[in-house]
Amino acid sequence: MFEHRKDALLPRAAFLRRLLRHFGLSAAILAGSLALGVIGYHILEDQAWVDAILNAAMILGGMGPVGELRTSAGKLFAAAYALYSGVVFLVVVGVLFAPVVHRALHRFHLEESDRDDPGAGT
Repeated sequence: MFEHRKDALLPRAAFLRRLLRHFGLSAAILAGSLALGVIGYHILEDQAWVDAILNAAMILGGMGPVGELRTSAGKLFAAAYALYSGVVFLVVVGVLFAPVVHRALHRFHLEESDRDDPGAGT
Protein backbone atom coordinates (compact mmCIF):
# COMPACT_ATOMS: atom_id res chain seq x y z
CA MET A 1 0.00 0.00 0.00
CA PHE A 2 2.84 2.38 0.85
CA GLU A 3 6.08 2.78 -1.05
CA HIS A 4 9.25 1.12 0.19
CA ARG A 5 11.74 3.23 2.09
CA LYS A 6 14.21 3.05 -0.79
CA ASP A 7 11.64 4.36 -3.28
CA ALA A 8 11.32 8.04 -4.07
CA LEU A 9 9.02 10.21 -1.98
CA LEU A 10 5.47 10.20 -3.31
CA PRO A 11 4.61 13.40 -5.25
CA ARG A 12 2.40 15.88 -3.41
CA ALA A 13 -0.67 15.28 -5.63
CA ALA A 14 -0.48 11.51 -5.13
CA PHE A 15 0.00 12.02 -1.40
CA LEU A 16 -3.11 14.23 -1.26
CA ARG A 17 -5.08 11.53 -3.10
CA ARG A 18 -3.83 9.00 -0.54
CA LEU A 19 -4.97 11.29 2.27
CA LEU A 20 -8.37 11.60 0.64
CA ARG A 21 -8.69 7.81 0.32
CA HIS A 22 -7.79 7.36 3.98
CA PHE A 23 -10.28 10.04 4.97
CA GLY A 24 -12.97 8.26 2.93
CA LEU A 25 -12.14 4.94 4.59
CA SER A 26 -12.33 6.58 8.01
CA ALA A 27 -15.68 8.15 7.16
CA ALA A 28 -16.99 4.78 5.97
CA ILE A 29 -15.89 3.09 9.20
CA LEU A 30 -17.59 5.80 11.24
CA ALA A 31 -20.78 5.68 9.15
CA GLY A 32 -20.97 1.89 9.44
CA SER A 33 -20.36 2.04 13.17
CA LEU A 34 -23.00 4.72 13.62
CA ALA A 35 -25.49 2.66 11.59
CA LEU A 36 -24.75 -0.37 13.77
CA GLY A 37 -25.45 1.65 16.91
CA VAL A 38 -28.60 3.26 15.53
CA ILE A 39 -30.07 -0.10 14.52
CA GLY A 40 -29.14 -1.62 17.87
CA TYR A 41 -30.79 1.13 19.88
CA HIS A 42 -33.82 1.18 17.62
CA ILE A 43 -34.40 -2.57 17.83
CA LEU A 44 -33.24 -3.42 21.36
CA GLU A 45 -34.44 -0.32 23.18
CA ASP A 46 -37.37 0.47 20.87
CA GLN A 47 -36.13 4.04 20.56
CA ALA A 48 -37.35 6.38 17.84
CA TRP A 49 -34.87 6.81 14.99
CA VAL A 50 -33.82 10.28 16.11
CA ASP A 51 -33.23 9.14 19.70
CA ALA A 52 -31.32 6.10 18.45
CA ILE A 53 -29.10 8.33 16.31
CA LEU A 54 -28.48 10.64 19.23
CA ASN A 55 -27.55 7.83 21.62
CA ALA A 56 -25.36 6.04 19.07
CA ALA A 57 -23.57 9.26 18.11
CA MET A 58 -22.98 10.21 21.73
CA ILE A 59 -21.48 6.82 22.59
CA LEU A 60 -19.44 6.71 19.38
CA GLY A 61 -18.13 10.17 20.22
CA GLY A 62 -17.18 9.09 23.75
CA MET A 63 -19.83 11.13 25.58
CA GLY A 64 -22.12 8.37 26.83
CA PRO A 65 -25.80 7.66 26.30
CA VAL A 66 -28.40 10.40 26.55
CA GLY A 67 -31.59 8.43 27.15
CA GLU A 68 -32.31 5.99 29.94
CA LEU A 69 -31.90 2.34 28.99
CA ARG A 70 -34.85 0.20 30.09
CA THR A 71 -34.12 -3.35 28.91
CA SER A 72 -31.34 -5.72 29.86
CA ALA A 73 -30.63 -6.37 26.17
CA GLY A 74 -30.33 -2.62 25.58
CA LYS A 75 -27.93 -2.23 28.49
CA LEU A 76 -25.75 -5.11 27.30
CA PHE A 77 -25.79 -3.68 23.79
CA ALA A 78 -24.79 -0.25 25.12
CA ALA A 79 -21.89 -1.78 27.05
CA ALA A 80 -20.65 -3.73 24.02
CA TYR A 81 -21.16 -0.74 21.72
CA ALA A 82 -19.20 1.52 24.06
CA LEU A 83 -16.25 -0.91 24.04
CA TYR A 84 -16.53 -1.27 20.28
CA SER A 85 -16.60 2.52 19.91
CA GLY A 86 -13.31 2.81 21.81
CA VAL A 87 -11.66 0.41 19.38
CA VAL A 88 -13.21 2.23 16.40
CA PHE A 89 -11.74 5.49 17.68
CA LEU A 90 -8.25 3.98 17.74
CA VAL A 91 -8.68 2.42 14.29
CA VAL A 92 -9.93 5.66 12.73
CA VAL A 93 -7.07 7.67 14.25
CA GLY A 94 -4.62 5.08 12.92
CA VAL A 95 -6.14 5.14 9.44
CA LEU A 96 -6.15 8.94 9.34
CA PHE A 97 -2.59 9.43 10.57
CA ALA A 98 -0.92 6.48 8.80
CA PRO A 99 -0.14 8.38 5.56
CA VAL A 100 1.23 11.40 7.42
CA VAL A 101 3.42 9.33 9.74
CA HIS A 102 4.60 7.16 6.86
CA ARG A 103 5.55 10.22 4.80
CA ALA A 104 7.47 11.73 7.73
CA LEU A 105 9.36 8.48 8.35
CA HIS A 106 9.95 8.00 4.63
CA ARG A 107 11.40 11.50 4.34
CA PHE A 108 13.59 10.86 7.39
CA HIS A 109 14.94 7.65 5.86
CA LEU A 110 15.61 9.34 2.53
CA GLU A 111 17.56 12.09 4.27
CA GLU A 112 19.42 9.50 6.31
CA SER A 113 20.38 7.50 3.20
CA ASP A 114 21.59 10.72 1.53
CA ARG A 115 23.98 11.23 4.45
CA ASP A 116 25.19 7.63 4.27
CA ASP A 117 25.85 7.77 0.50
CA PRO A 118 28.41 10.52 -0.28
CA GLY A 119 27.71 10.33 -4.02
CA ALA A 120 23.94 10.85 -3.63
CA GLY A 121 24.17 14.62 -3.35
CA THR A 122 26.12 15.13 -6.56
